[in-house]
Amino acid sequence: MNYQSSRPYIIAEMSANHCGDKNLAFKIIKAAKEAGADAVKVQTYTADTITIDCKDKIFMTREDGLWAGQTLYDLYKKAYTPWEWQSELKIYADEIGIDFFSTPFDFSAVDFLESINVPMYKIASFEAIDYPLIKYAAKFKKPMIISTGISSLEEIYEAIETCKSAGNNDITILKCTSSYPAKIEDMNLATIKDMLEKFSPMGVKVGLSDHSMSLEVPITAVALGASVIEKHFTIDRTLGGEDSGFSLNRDEFKAMSSAVKNTYKALGRVNYDINENNRKFARSLFVVDDIKIGEILTSKNIRSIRPNNGLHPKFYNEILGKRAKVNLKFGHPLSLDDFE
Repeated sequence: MNYQSSRPYIIAEMSANHCGDKNLAFKIIKAAKEAGADAVKVQTYTADTITIDCKDKIFMTREDGLWAGQTLYDLYKKAYTPWEWQSELKIYADEIGIDFFSTPFDFSAVDFLESINVPMYKIASFEAIDYPLIKYAAKFKKPMIISTGISSLEEIYEAIETCKSAGNNDITILKCTSSYPAKIEDMNLATIKDMLEKFSPMGVKVGLSDHSMSLEVPITAVALGASVIEKHFTIDRTLGGEDSGFSLNRDEFKAMSSAVKNTYKALGRVNYDINENNRKFARSLFVVDDIKIGEILTSKNIRSIRPNNGLHPKFYNEILGKRAKVNLKFGHPLSLDDFE
């Protein structure tokens, strides 16, 4: 498990993109590994553990968007990942060298995921205000990743304190825009920098859960300091699945993973060291016309040119008007011993 690696940790969210086909779920895990993901994540719930079968208007999805015109119960009944698959999926993921974990939605899901020994827990945005659930998952002392898509700043602090109250200090919060798909103009990635300023002193890491279809968004997030990137993943959007409309396909995810890793490499460290190999081609002061002993140094007979064998150019104005102490030939790099 490389969650604590220095570079950003990349999560491929399978969610409902298995379309109810276990074989497709296995293929998604393999494809996620090949596309550069560090982990593949599922969601552990049933329709009955996440909501109730009620036709009241308040239990309906929004009237627009990907899931319009359904009850929550019917949506989750179609979208859930059967629990009996998840142990097999984890075994397969372990075999091919990719982390496998899940988002639990109630206590029974946490208990089940403990039974298959997942390495960490993710709390979804809409459960991030369910502090009893957070505390129950956190008590197992595994890394906690919490999306903040619908949380106020006060609630983010409360979720963090809930983890800490359970003795769990391994916490990552994810900047998230809970729209599906999310528009780039709604991402407000500058928040990541503010989150780092507010929460890093508490020992909390910051990442991004991204529902946009953009590759630039996660790259920018890493440049701002994100240490975790989560993106929905599918082999092929044409296969369907409740979340396929905001999921990257294999090629897109691979390009994103590569760009994220290269962005992190490019950030490097604060460094003002001089590259001496290149420094030798910088400018310095040279004689550009023969100068006899006693002659005055002028803008006609000395210049700042490449390479860097002579005096620093900062001395140029200071030495104009000085007299040569020795004969100076064309192409001679000036030194302090050459004039008086």
